[in-house]
Amino acid sequence: MDRRREQRVLVELPVQIWGMDANARPFTQMASLRTISGRGATLQGVSAQLKPGDVVDLQYQGTKAQFRIVWLGRPGTELQGEIGVENLSQDVCLWDVDPLRGANAGQG
Repeated sequence: MDRRREQRVLVELPVQIWGMDANARPFTQMASLRTISGRGATLQGVSAQLKPGDVVDLQYQGTKAQFRIVWLGRPGTELQGEIGVENLSQDVCLWDVDPLRGANAGQG
């Protein structure tokens, strides 16, 4: 059974992320959005050492928002480099998502 609270929409969108890694060192890198929902996203291609609870900034098409990391792909598996994030910037919408009708990514 799916535990997700919201439907996800599959996308492939370039983003920049930055923040402090698990060793308290600043990092910045490009990554890709893999799925988006109204409250969060899954990113892939993340090489920074992070942990659940860390906060990162994410920029998409010039708009920035803060996200909390809620899960990490296990190293050594096909999910390595993926992270699940939850939007902490309630007043910032990086993308418009209506899971029932599809995504209009980048419209917000």
